[in-house]
This record gives sequence, C-alpha cells and structure tokens, in this order.
Amino acid sequence: MSTCELAQLNIGIIKGPIDSPVMAEFVANLDRINALAERTPGFVWRLQTEEGNATAIRPYPENENMAVNMSVWRDVESLSTYVYHSDHVQIMRRRKEWFVKMDQAFMVLWWVPRGHEPSIEEAKAKLELLRAKGPSAEAFTFRQAFPPPDADQARPAASFGNECPAT
Repeated sequence: MSTCELAQLNIGIIKGPIDSPVMAEFVANLDRINALAERTPGFVWRLQTEEGNATAIRPYPENENMAVNMSVWRDVESLSTYVYHSDHVQIMRRRKEWFVKMDQAFMVLWWVPRGHEPSIEEAKAKLELLRAKGPSAEAFTFRQAFPPPDADQARPAASFGNECPAT
C-alpha cells in the first residue's frame, strides 16, 4: 500500500457572483455533490470553510471570480470513479452554464504524503508547473496520470484516454 495520497485542484472563473441568479443552480447542487464526494470510497479530505464548501475561497486575489475545488483521495482510480462515474458527471456537463471556458490547464493532480492537507499555495504551484512543463510525476492530469512515487517503478503511467464523458 502506498504511503501517498492523490491531491487535486480544479479552478474556474464563475460567470457571476456566487449569489447571483446565473450561479443559483450550481450553488443549489453544492451540498449534494460535496456529500457524494465524501461518501465515495477513497475520499480523504476536501478544502472547505465553516460553511461547508469553498465558494468564499479565492486562490487568485487578483481575480475575484476565480472559484476553487481542492481535495485529497486514496488514488487516481477513486477520484476518477467520483468524477466520471457518479452524479458528479451531470454537474460537469453543465460547466459551461456557470464557468467561463479557460484556454489553459485548470485542473491538476499530484501525490502528497498520507495525511497531508495541501495548501492553496502548494496547489497553485502544482498547476503552474503543469502549465509550464506539461504532465510529469510532480503535476499531471487524468489523461496522463503517474503512479505514486513509492509505487512499483515497473508499472507504467496510467492513461484515462482523450475523451471526457462530461463533454
């Protein structure tokens, strides 16, 4: 068993203030989708405020419309099951209703020591690394996932293909 867990950061530019009509259905689904994540086997931790979500957290102060989702999972397979094979897919399919299309990477995965809760600054650094150098063992995506650093090195990097079931 690995001594590492999988961290993920997902950012997005929301189309209006979080309490605006354009964001109402997104906000209405947050508790349900967050609870689903927490019930999914392999879930470890998620970033949240006292309100139970991360809508008030702004990882990029210069952009007040930048929203964040950050969590930790047992492994890539657990997170992939939640993202692509649960009711979460229904929300992802509607992303265009609530988020501006970004022309650069907005999601990154990386390995952390078991029990570590990554900071926003750590996550932003991983996203910048992915944007600058592409997928690597230090910062990657579902499309080209890497095994934990303590995994059997004979095992190749995982790939979940080019197609996203949410599009």
